[in-house]
Amino acid sequence: MSSPTVSIEGPTSTTSEGFLAAAKSGGCAPSSYGSSPTSPGDVDPAIWDKIKDHPCFSEEAHHYFARMHVAVAPACNVQCNYCNRKYDCANESRPGVVSEKLTPDQALRKVIAVANEVPQLSVLGIAGPGDACYDWEKTKATFDRVIREIPDIKLCVSTNGLVLPDHVAELAEMNVDHVTITINMVDPEVGAKIYPWIFYENRRYFGIEAARILHARQMLGLEMLSARGILTKINSVMIPGVNDQHLFEVNKMVKERGAFLHNVMPLISDPAHGTHYGLIGQRGPTAMEMMALQDRLEGGAKLMRHCRQCRADAVGLLGEDRGQEFTLDGIPDDVTYDAGKRQAYRQVVAHERRDHEAARSEAIGMVKATDSEKSLLVAVATKGGGRVNEHFGHAKEFQVYEVSPRGISLVGHRKVERYCLGGGGEDATLEGVFAALEGIHIVLCAKIGNRPKEQLSRAGLRVTDAYGHDYIETAVSALYAAEFGIRPLAATA
Repeated sequence: MSSPTVSIEGPTSTTSEGFLAAAKSGGCAPSSYGSSPTSPGDVDPAIWDKIKDHPCFSEEAHHYFARMHVAVAPACNVQCNYCNRKYDCANESRPGVVSEKLTPDQALRKVIAVANEVPQLSVLGIAGPGDACYDWEKTKATFDRVIREIPDIKLCVSTNGLVLPDHVAELAEMNVDHVTITINMVDPEVGAKIYPWIFYENRRYFGIEAARILHARQMLGLEMLSARGILTKINSVMIPGVNDQHLFEVNKMVKERGAFLHNVMPLISDPAHGTHYGLIGQRGPTAMEMMALQDRLEGGAKLMRHCRQCRADAVGLLGEDRGQEFTLDGIPDDVTYDAGKRQAYRQVVAHERRDHEAARSEAIGMVKATDSEKSLLVAVATKGGGRVNEHFGHAKEFQVYEVSPRGISLVGHRKVERYCLGGGGEDATLEGVFAALEGIHIVLCAKIGNRPKEQLSRAGLRVTDAYGHDYIETAVSALYAAEFGIRPLAATA
């Protein structure tokens, strides 16, 4: 029987006892080899203090803490062939997409409303829908307002880097500890295939000249941030046939200049989005191509494997988006911040993390002790909290873990269309699940009906709900033991 766990579904009680009483749905990511830090022992204590509650910079934290993006920066100075900021759909999760643009005052109202209702909230980010540094006055005004009301929230910006060097000093003064820079190339000839133009110092530049300027400014901004101790995450979009092989050079160069994490994301290319790449038929990578590239990059800059390519107005844990619950027309004009829920939640998380760390260490120790050289890819249906706690039919994604004698590591996620809608399952949806779970050996979930289980089995996918609500590491180590004849761990006490 699993121990009481942190609920990630927004319990209403404002006491730690209330959170514990409400929490039976499920806490931390595994150890990794070359990927995002997962425990205090992985990094310097001062850095761990910066990332331990940041869901993007710490794989472990993303199971417990939520981010919020406010769309206050619509202006952009770089045109990317994969971006169309005019596109919007409430069901579309993609960078640059928003449902409503906000003024700094409206953003403050929204942040307070979310902080009062989403106790997991730890980070406020500005990621567009344009560029946070180019639309600087709105970005700065938003941060100034929010930090006066919620002083413990982490501030984060995402930028293309073109004018980043102009604002590094101000970012440091505002105690912004985390900056994401999108860097898709370090060779201007490659860049010319990705960026049609840039607008810099009141002039538009095109082609290789534009890419050369952008590259120089990105490297300068990264070096300046590193010199000030500001942690940087580099986002790179993997574009097959354009920069996929070139990303090895990107990884090497950003590591040399002090990048903390490198996040390689798949190109999202759909003609319906109206992007240049979508309209010309440029394909995105398959899940297995993404995983193969990330595996080959291991040993360079540390990799982020848990990114969900969030909208510019995303709210909630990574993998979920509650933004539609907090539209302006549903938020009172006068809202007052109440810190009670967030404080109580953090007390519960502190307890859960200690418990989970012990279970994680035991699980990893067991798989590392085996003589087997084999590995398993396990897809896990989870609502968060690092547990196997989602019904198969309700899953909108599966987190993918690799378990081998090297340890247990989160290596990615696979998005799927929800199988159960209105109480029944859609057989046609399973075809998409089969495709999304290419290469997976076993699927773990909290519960699955006989019909989908049988259909998945006929398609060669093994599914089990035998480890429902266990820690993911405990579950996958037990699977590994069963597969390769080694002594399994007991279930989490």
